[in-house]
This record gives sequence, C-alpha cells and structure tokens, in this order.
Amino acid sequence: MRSIEKYGLILDVETTGLGPTKDEVIELALKLFTYRSDSGEIIDIIEEDSFLREPLSESARFNYDQAYRVHGIPYELVKGKSFFDGKIKTYFHRADTVFAHNASFDRSFLYHMYPEVNELKWYCTMRGVPWKNYGFPNGKLLTLLQAHNITNYQTHRALDDITYLMELLKKESPNGNLYLQEVLEKGPMRKYQPAAARTKMG
Repeated sequence: MRSIEKYGLILDVETTGLGPTKDEVIELALKLFTYRSDSGEIIDIIEEDSFLREPLSESARFNYDQAYRVHGIPYELVKGKSFFDGKIKTYFHRADTVFAHNASFDRSFLYHMYPEVNELKWYCTMRGVPWKNYGFPNGKLLTLLQAHNITNYQTHRALDDITYLMELLKKESPNGNLYLQEVLEKGPMRKYQPAAARTKMG
C-alpha cells in the first residue's frame, strides 16, 4: 500500500524584480513538513530555514531600490551574503511536493539557480483553489490571510509569508475540505520551460 504520509515543502522567494533572467533572488525561505495525501492534513513541521544573498548582476543591483519598496529588505542585510546551496538542496531532495503562492514566479527564479527544481511536483496555492468562486475578491495572499483572520499585515518577508500560508492551507474551504487537499486535487503544474526553449519551440 502506498504511504499516505508525504513530505511537502512550502517555499517563498523575495527578488530584485519580476524578470527571472535579469533579476535575482535575494531571500529564500523553506519549510519542510509532513502531510496526509488523502486528506491534506498537515502533520508536522520537520525543518525550516531562511537565507539571504547579495545580488550579483548589474541589472539586479540596479533594480534593488525599486524592489526594496515591496520587500523592505535593506541592502545592508544582504550585502556579502550568499545562499548555503548544500543545505537548500537537501530540502529539494527530501520533498515529494512543493507548494508556493503564485508558484510559477518562485519556480522561474529558482530554476536558474537550481535546475533540479524542475523535476519536482509543484503545486500553486493561488491557482489551485477557486478563491473567487468561494467569494473572495482575489487570490492574493494578504486578501486571503485577512479573510481567514490569520493576519491583517503582510511583511513580504519570505519566512513570515510561508508561515502564514501554512496556516491558510490548514483551514477548511466552503466545500468542507482542507485547502491543502483542494490544491493537491487540482494536480501539479506542468514543468517550467525557460523563455529560450519556448521561443525555439514556437
């Protein structure tokens, strides 16, 4: 019998902008947990980490001030920092599934640093639940956190965001299922195709 206990990974990135080829990840938070694949019930948090890094490319550095207005991470905090790749990869290797809010964004950035993430099963918590059908004005994380009385304020710091997102996924939907179960039932995303590959195929 297939084990119903799975390892899930919730993650979030903060970046210098919206373009995965010209911008860079400056913060990554990861939370490894176990859950029941039949009910979506979160069992236990196994490990969590948050990492900062200084952007290296000219374009990413140039965009930093504008991005700072969103994430509020002063450049001094990331200066001289780099990701602990070995540790980060252990999270990817242990996870059966990856969850992120607007997962296509996070995955497109992480793919350029860790191509192996494309082999994982990714689930989007923003598109995996019919939030508007359930009466919410939109699928933005802050809107949903406020509507479920989790928090009224979003720091846009990666570890805070995934901690709140996990609380949201533990809640029951209007259908009586846990939100995590609905995300799982929607199924994993298709693999990421970098822009160059898309152009060649087009």
